[in-house]
Amino acid sequence: MTAITDFLRQLNEVVHHLGWVEVIDVAVVAFVVYQLLRLLRGTQGTQILVGLVLLAVVGVLATQLNLVLLSWLFKNAGFFILIGVIVMFQPELRRALDQIGRLGTLGRPLSSYSTSLYSQAISESIRAVERLSARKIGALIAFERDVGLEDYAATGVKINGEISAEFLQSIFYPHSPLHDGAVIVRGNRIIAAGCLLPLPEEGLVRERLGTRHRAALGLSLASDALVLVVSEETGAISVVEEGKIIRNLDGDGLRRVVSVKVPGPLSNGNGFLGRRK
Repeated sequence: MTAITDFLRQLNEVVHHLGWVEVIDVAVVAFVVYQLLRLLRGTQGTQILVGLVLLAVVGVLATQLNLVLLSWLFKNAGFFILIGVIVMFQPELRRALDQIGRLGTLGRPLSSYSTSLYSQAISESIRAVERLSARKIGALIAFERDVGLEDYAATGVKINGEISAEFLQSIFYPHSPLHDGAVIVRGNRIIAAGCLLPLPEEGLVRERLGTRHRAALGLSLASDALVLVVSEETGAISVVEEGKIIRNLDGDGLRRVVSVKVPGPLSNGNGFLGRRK
């Protein structure tokens, strides 16, 4: 009972001296922890985090129980544990910094994104995708927006040609040497074809997807790109953005989903990538 009484007395003192600065401090820390847990959810980082917590508990117990050798080991291994954590959580840390960089307009001064050129590219791509879908020819087209895709363009063949429906069809023609890779579009120009896109981490994809759809999903998680996919098996058209897939679209459905208005993240308000009800 004495321990409970002391705890309640200390809690009362903390609450009594609690000001708006402390409330903001607690709220910010809670928000950061929540966002970190969201980043780790569904990844292998969850198990790693549990392991680190268990190690921390062992370290505290070693200190409390005066286990000299074990305490010395934990104290001197702290630097190496920190390096190991950075290496193990590299994908999560990269994704967190990427999301921070997308807040508001922080990343846009370095972006060459143009709405009018983007709209022209979307129109030509829709025409090409309709024709490819009718013939069941697979395609993967990624549109660069605020986050640059130069790293992925470097894995393919540089083209830097003005986009057109006929140009896209020729790239994805089955006997073309570039048809298996992705086309990356910047503005109204195809900057590269035959590109390799990143696949999502294991555990992030719950449903079975083909290679093209997985690559589109991986790029949408690593950037703010919009990706159009045509299935080689069924000819179905899909739109991928921010890790979300809208599947089985025909030409009219694609036009409703992908508008030439000013793009925004998955919003019904402007007609761009509105979710199906």
